Amino acid sequence: MSVTFANGFLAQGMHAGIKSNGNLDLALVQNLGPIFVAAAQFTTNKVKAAPVKWSEKALIDNRLEAVLLNSGGANACTGPEGFQDTHRSAERVAETLKVSAADVAICSTGLIGERLPINKLLNGVDFLGQNLAVDGGQSAARAIMTTDTVPKMASVEFGSIRIGGMAKGAGMLAPSLATMLVVITTDAVIDSEEAKSALKQACDVSFNRLDSDGCTSTNDTVLLLASGASGISPDISEFQTKLNEVCLSLALQLQSDAEGVSKEVFITTINAASISDAEKVGRACARNNLLKCALHGEDPNWGRVLAAVGTTDADFDPDALDVTMNGVTICRNGQIGDDRNLVNLTGRKIEIVIDFDDDFDTALGADNALDKAPLSFKMAFNTLLNYGIIKEKE
Repeated sequence: MSVTFANGFLAQGMHAGIKSNGNLDLALVQNLGPIFVAAAQFTTNKVKAAPVKWSEKALIDNRLEAVLLNSGGANACTGPEGFQDTHRSAERVAETLKVSAADVAICSTGLIGERLPINKLLNGVDFLGQNLAVDGGQSAARAIMTTDTVPKMASVEFGSIRIGGMAKGAGMLAPSLATMLVVITTDAVIDSEEAKSALKQACDVSFNRLDSDGCTSTNDTVLLLASGASGISPDISEFQTKLNEVCLSLALQLQSDAEGVSKEVFITTINAASISDAEKVGRACARNNLLKCALHGEDPNWGRVLAAVGTTDADFDPDALDVTMNGVTICRNGQIGDDRNLVNLTGRKIEIVIDFDDDFDTALGADNALDKAPLSFKMAFNTLLNYGIIKEKE
């Protein structure tokens, strides 16, 4: 599990004294090579923390040998002094590990607007550098926690290639990443362009579709490090699939541990004109406070779903919309569907499916022919239809 699951990586976490409660608060991850390929996705917030600014520059050549992460302080909005603290941190890591400071990324999370206790942090770097270990991944994952209640880790193995990762995040979860720090490692042999493309696609279908409170952090960072220690160049499509799995697992763990969470809502949009339209609709519903209130009050108020969908610029016919909640289609063709009293929202997980078009009946040349078909069948039917494997009845 975690960042040391992939071969060629060491890690460790410790209590350096940044947090007053004695919890772990500093972590170090080292890539031992033989390659040092790296890619990153950073916050889209215009207010960027010092470590984000530093790491953006470090990633210009898509090469990293180490990542230093701290919790207990964001080092954001701390001026030139805060950036100098980040610079000193990278220099100390470089000195300890005998690498270049330009190949060290820095990640921080915690309260905005306060300086870090830099001397404690630097002393911690010295300790971590001497105690890095293959089994240090779990302590590293714990060291980056803030209001998280559990560490987030994920791993996958296919053939002789491994991918592992750790994440933190509990509040300010929103598309454009989330309030989170994520480090993903792999021992696959990939180049920088493959790494950048794979990470972006993985983030687009995982972290960027996660929303809790609609807020975007100043420190969001997702890093992908490749050591090449397996000696194997993977089929890039298979690598993409496995990287997606790891990122989605971490994103779901962030969702389930979000601050104050009592409901986990999964919104699926099908038959949209484009992926962009589907994402807009899902995001509008996820951020709609009226819908949130209804769901937390266990009220299947599908009208609020339609109202949220209608605020977007997605291309759709309001009279063709279907809404299904926890398996019950309570809105059909923009009108009253099945009895809303059949919907059970008492559990923690809620599934909402928004269907933009009744392609099934059109394709078969029948009216309401598949209304009672299972959703899984409908989704499979649409996939076959969209790829031209089956054709509409003329």
